[in-house]
This record gives sequence, C-alpha cells and structure tokens, in this order.
Amino acid sequence: MNLKRIRGFINTRIGFLCLLIALFWIKTILVYLIDFHLGVKGVYQYFVMLINPFATTLLLFSIGIYIKRTLPAYITMMLIYIANTALLLFSVIYYREFTDFMTMNVIFGYSAVSQGLSGSSFALVKPQDIIIVGDVILVLIGLLTKFIKLDKRPLKKRSAVAVTSFAIFSLMFNIVLGEIDRPQLLTRTFDRNYLVKYLGIDTFTVYDGLKTAKNNQARSRADGADLNKILQYTSKHHAKPDPKMFGAAKNKNIIVIHLESFQQFLINYKLDGKEVTPFLNNLYNSKDMYSFENFFHQVGQGKTSDAENMLETSTYGLPQGSLFSALGTDNTFQAAPSILNQEGGYSSAVFHGNNGSFWNRNSVYPNMGYQNFFDASYFNQDSNNLSEYGLKDKLLFHDSVKYLERMQQPFYAKFITVSNHFPYNLDKENTDFPAADTSDNSINNYFVTAHYLDQAVKEFFDYLKKSGLYDNSMIVLYGDHYGISDTRNVKLAQLLGKSSSTWSDYDNAQLQRVPFMIHVPGKHDGGVQKQFGGEIDVLPTLLHLAGIDTSKYVQFGTDLFSPEHDQTVAFRNDNFVTPKHTVVGNTIYENGTGAVVTHPSANEKKKLKEESAQVTRQLGLSDSLNNKNLLRFYVPNGFKPVDPKQYDYQNDFDKLIQTEKKMRDRSNSLWSKNDDKTTIDDYDSDAPELEKTDDNDANVSSAKKRIQKNREKSAKENKDSSSSASAVSKIKSSE
Repeated sequence: MNLKRIRGFINTRIGFLCLLIALFWIKTILVYLIDFHLGVKGVYQYFVMLINPFATTLLLFSIGIYIKRTLPAYITMMLIYIANTALLLFSVIYYREFTDFMTMNVIFGYSAVSQGLSGSSFALVKPQDIIIVGDVILVLIGLLTKFIKLDKRPLKKRSAVAVTSFAIFSLMFNIVLGEIDRPQLLTRTFDRNYLVKYLGIDTFTVYDGLKTAKNNQARSRADGADLNKILQYTSKHHAKPDPKMFGAAKNKNIIVIHLESFQQFLINYKLDGKEVTPFLNNLYNSKDMYSFENFFHQVGQGKTSDAENMLETSTYGLPQGSLFSALGTDNTFQAAPSILNQEGGYSSAVFHGNNGSFWNRNSVYPNMGYQNFFDASYFNQDSNNLSEYGLKDKLLFHDSVKYLERMQQPFYAKFITVSNHFPYNLDKENTDFPAADTSDNSINNYFVTAHYLDQAVKEFFDYLKKSGLYDNSMIVLYGDHYGISDTRNVKLAQLLGKSSSTWSDYDNAQLQRVPFMIHVPGKHDGGVQKQFGGEIDVLPTLLHLAGIDTSKYVQFGTDLFSPEHDQTVAFRNDNFVTPKHTVVGNTIYENGTGAVVTHPSANEKKKLKEESAQVTRQLGLSDSLNNKNLLRFYVPNGFKPVDPKQYDYQNDFDKLIQTEKKMRDRSNSLWSKNDDKTTIDDYDSDAPELEKTDDNDANVSSAKKRIQKNREKSAKENKDSSSSASAVSKIKSSE
C-alpha cells in the first residue's frame, strides 16, 4: 500500500520534483564523503554540509513547475537535472586531479586545455562514479517505460511561488549558518573548499560566476591610475643584485628545462635501494650547479601554465582558473623573451611536443614576444612516439636539435617535457625501472616516468657538452608543480618514511617543494643553497645573472642571490612558508618538526601578521595587474611594447634558415659555427623509437618538405595578390 502511495506521489509533478531533489541530494552527499576532502569537523559542520545541496537544488529544479504544458515541464526538469549531474561529475573528475573545484574561468577556458588532453581524463573516472550518473539512467528508463507517468495537471502558480520562496528561504538560512561558523565567508572568499563545504557546488558556481563577471567589469573600467599602488609596491620590494653574481652569465645562451610534475622529494630518493633520478642527483649535488633545496611551486588551478607565467613574468597566476586560458590572449606582458631580446639581443623559442593550443600557448606566446614556437606540428607525431600529453621526452630533446642549432646566439630556449605527467603511463620498451608498490597506480608509476625523464635530461646534457653549447649556456632546470596531489599524499607517506595516520597539512605544504637548479658557465662554487624562494623569484634571478637591471619592470619576485631577497613564499591560496614557519589557514607549524605552534610569542605574532599581510597584498596586487590588464598603461623606459602580430609560428624553421642566409658570415648559430653542418651526430640516445618510427633523416626531410610547401603557398598568395592589384589598377585606369 505504501509503495503504491509513493508511486502515486511520484506520478504528480510535485512528486517528480521531490524525486529528483532526493536523488540529487543523496548522490551529492555521497560525493562529499567519498571524493571531496572538505575538512568537515564536528556535528554543526556536518549538519550544514547535509543541508547545503537542498536549497539550490530545489530553487533550480522548481523552474519546471512554472511551465503549464506537460511535456515541456518534464523536459525542463530533466534537462536541469542532467546539467546539474554533469556539473557534479566534472567537478569530481577535476577535483581528483587538481584538489580544487572548477571555476568559471576553468569552464570557459576548458577548450584551451582539452585539445591537449587524451586518455588521461578517463584515467580519473572511477567505478564509483556510477553513483553520479546511474540515477539519471534509471529515471529516464522510468519515464520511457511509463513506470513514471506524466502528470497533465499544471501546478497552481501560487503553489509554484511557494516552493520557490521556500527554496530562497532555505538558501538564506544555509548562508547564515555558514556565516555563523565562518564569518565573512562570502566577502573574503577564503578557500573554495569552505564555500563548497558550507554552501554546496551549485551556490559556489553561481557565486563564482558573479565574481568573474564583476572582475570582467572592473577590467573594462581600469585606467592607468590603478597601476600606482603596484608600481610603489614593486619598487619598494625590489632586491638589488649581488655584485658577485650580477652579469655572471652575460651574453650566454639561456636554456630552461621544464621538468613536468617533478617534486623535490625525488632528488636523492632511492626506491628499493635504486636511485630514481641518478643524473639529476649528480647535477643537484655538483658544485657546477646552484641547487635550491627550499624552492616551492606556487601554482593555482593553472598548474603548468601558472608556472610558466611566473617564470616568464614574475607575476602570479589567477586565484581561479588559468591566466593563460582566461586572459592570455589579450593581456599585455613584459616577459623574459622580449626583455632579453631588447636588452641583450636574444633570439627565443619554445620546444613542446603537444598541440600549440594547449593552455592557449599559441595565443599567449606572441604577447610575450616569443619569436619561435615549435609545437607538435614540427615533430613526428606517429602514435608510437607519443605519451599521454605529446612527444616523449627523449624524442623532444633529440628532435629539437635540428631547430635549436639554427637559432642565432645568444638564444633563450625553453623545453617543456610531458612524459612525467599524470597518469604516468610509459610503454615497457622505454623503461625497466620498477614501479613502487602501493594501492595507487599513479603513485607507483610516478617513479617510472620520473626515471625516464632523468634519462632524457642526461642525453640532452651529453649533447650540450659535445656540441659546445654547455660551456656557452646558462642552464636552468625546474619542477613546475606537484606530481602527486594532496588527495594521494597519504598513500605516498609510507614511501617517504612517514605515517599516513599522522600526515598533516604541514606535510602537504612541504611537498610543494620542487627542484630549481642553475648552471652558470665558469662558476664552480655552487652547491645546495638554503634560502627559501619560489617560482615567482626566477625571472629577476635570471635577468640579473644575464646582467640586466630589473628595477624598472613590474615583478613581484626577488633575486634569489640578493642579500635583500624576500624569503616569504606565498602560495596561491594565501598560505605561506618562511624559513621558520609554515602557515596553512589559521594553523601555524614550526618548520623541521611540523609541530603546531599554539602559543606564539608576541614577536612571532607580530612577524607572522606582517608576513600574512604581505602575502595577501602581493597576491591581490598581482591579481589586479592581470585581471585589469594594467601593463597596457605602463611602458618601462627603453622598453618597446610587444607587437604580437609579428609572430605566427607557421614557418619557424624556414625563418631560422633565411636568417642564417641573410646574415651570412655574421651568423652565429651553432649550425654556422659548425661549418654549416648539423650537430645531430653529437646526440646519443637509446630511445627505441629512433630505430623504428622516428628516423632523424626522415624527420629533417619532412621538415624541408614543409618549408618548400609553405614557400610555394606563399608564392601563390603573392602572385594572386599581384594579379588582384593589377586588375584594380586597370579598372582605375579605365575610369
């Protein structure tokens, strides 16, 4: 009898609405408990978490009950239900990789990332996700089989308004409960975890959308006066270079090697007694290398693109989404390639075996002043040559030689590796290094791909030494961001000699360390450096080593070698690290021991308050600079704004060759210095693909064919243009 009554209720419009709300509430709570790590503590917070999906769900789904016609009403409710389910599913998948929630900037910038993704997204899908989509399938089956009947009776407008009013009241009640436990929840935003914990996914998404719209409006209204505070801060914050290091690499090539997802704990680490990265260990411990043991990544949701932005501009990524994806197409930059070119005569290039559109690079790099961008289209894209995110690392370095050797020196060249990227898959032909033995395959395989990356870097270094580039180049290696996310660190703990039961936010923060190493030709007094720093500090450090004064540029980092270097390292979520303390939220940890500082001294309180204020101010000023595109109003003395129209990256190899021909005896490319011969014979690699699907001679031949094809196309376009001009001229003459 009860089942009949329940089914009868479901067969009414209000009953169907209640069914959808109940199902969505159940799966949302399950997701909160299984996938999200919201830090819920105590009965009160659990109560707020349990009710937060209800209000917005009722408010959204109730739109359908205003529609009088039967079929449109049910279709509307189902479409909203499916869309909300999709948001929940994508949020779960995104959270598994980024330990964060999707923002509007992420959603709108997704296409800039998705083109570079392959099967890795599916690796984040788990069997338990049937909880999220299974009910949708069951409801649709119920409707199609008429187990759930359509109620032809429209709901009275008064009843519909009552439902909506109740939903609005519930939402306000929910917000009040959140504000009681976390004052200024909406005005200060805090962590996105807080917003989802107290208000739910839907409310967070709407709130973030409104905030994004507000930022866009502020951007349109910005003017040069908004820049004054930023200029005052960066001028005062500037650290003068160490005279002993300033210009140490003047006129030397600069080679930057981007170690994808590479964390500091891998350095000198042994897995079952075997070194994971023996070559990088050797570099790190060498006196020929300045190695920084307290160097942290500072990325947000933009991950790799955030790291690139900091290294190129010494400004932070955005608090939400990727700066490259959201703002990079239109923003004005004063970045490393343009500064080095204008002040040091450097040519520039990026080598990356993924699509140029990945992270919107093909739109951002022209704004930064990169002269060349050798993306996937310049390399052999046979499926055997590719990893999840593009060309395998050994092949990237090897196959880039034919382009690198044609660049005019001094050059600024960046190599972005991809093989050591989640989910860390690598074919057996390329490694015999054993995986770890945990319950998480991504952790197990992380050591395998890191070992492969180590081998790839060694092969490239051997080439640099044989070709003579090593002694004429400042070489920089850095890890861009974490490889193992916070959600997986508990499973990693045992491999680091830690206990998963005592793992804390302090341990997570310490794992934000990434390698940063600099080889300066002629310098043999390096070794491990103790000073604290982060990715924001790289650009001023490199420019000072290159003998370029940075005081006139807007940069938030400071020279790592400077006696005035600021050792407060800001994280994108407002947490920070200093040589003495790690601050996560409202918790203060003592570095080294990880002990919680419950009763700091008066001096410590004052110092920590000042450091916290500085972190907040610095991040805020950087956000203002980027969100409002304020650099369009500021041109440093002697600096010429970049004209992105100069760069299209379609015929870069041909351009390098044509430059050599124009310069003739003045050409100082490696090719020209080697009597117009290639240096590829100096490159030794054990990559199995070179024997099968990545023959160098064939690749060079293919590159030359591309050049010829582009020349023929250009000639045809010029011919057509001349014909059109001639026709126009004849018409004008006849007139």
